[in-house]
Amino acid sequence: MSPVRRGFGLLLLLLLLAALSLSAQQPAPPGASASRLVTTGRISVSGSAVPYTIRRLPVSSFPELPAPVAAALDRRGCLIPQTYEAHGPENVVRGSFERAGSADWAVLCSVGGGSAESSVSLLVFFASNSATPVTLATAAETDRLQFHPGHAEWGFNWAIDPASPKRVREAQNGLEPRPASLDHDALADSAIDRRTVYRYYARGAWSELPLPE
Repeated sequence: MSPVRRGFGLLLLLLLLAALSLSAQQPAPPGASASRLVTTGRISVSGSAVPYTIRRLPVSSFPELPAPVAAALDRRGCLIPQTYEAHGPENVVRGSFERAGSADWAVLCSVGGGSAESSVSLLVFFASNSATPVTLATAAETDRLQFHPGHAEWGFNWAIDPASPKRVREAQNGLEPRPASLDHDALADSAIDRRTVYRYYARGAWSELPLPE
């Protein structure tokens, strides 16, 4: 190899090492420390200690969020808990929750950084007031754990999705008298493989929609 080519290769190597060193010195983004994003521990179930894992994502993992909503979540110190069956970022959803055609957001917000006091709240941000959410439910993170087949550890089971009027209509099959059809989305609030509650906003208030027994 000629001296010129050897010198050029050495220069590239030095530049690469410098870039790696600079990257290693950069601070982690807020909420992104490993200890906050993944929590492991044990809970007592029927007198036995069982292991669990809860995984969370930072707000920055959801770039589709409007800036006022993302800022409000960051101010609260929110991380977004992921269910044990998640295959991609979840528990941040968009729907027409306030009225037909509105662009609203619902989010599960975990605060507490994996401590014993960690809790999760279901927040809804209407487009008409995107900086101030409504809290529909709150629970300790460890109250939303369940066993899932094929795994030794328990996982987080709380999931949310927008529910179209058609989906709600199908879920209400068998109800008598038949409820009136909806004109905008409900919010499906689910424990995986267990129960789903449909939360609906109308006439200035939230309620749970009736479902067959």
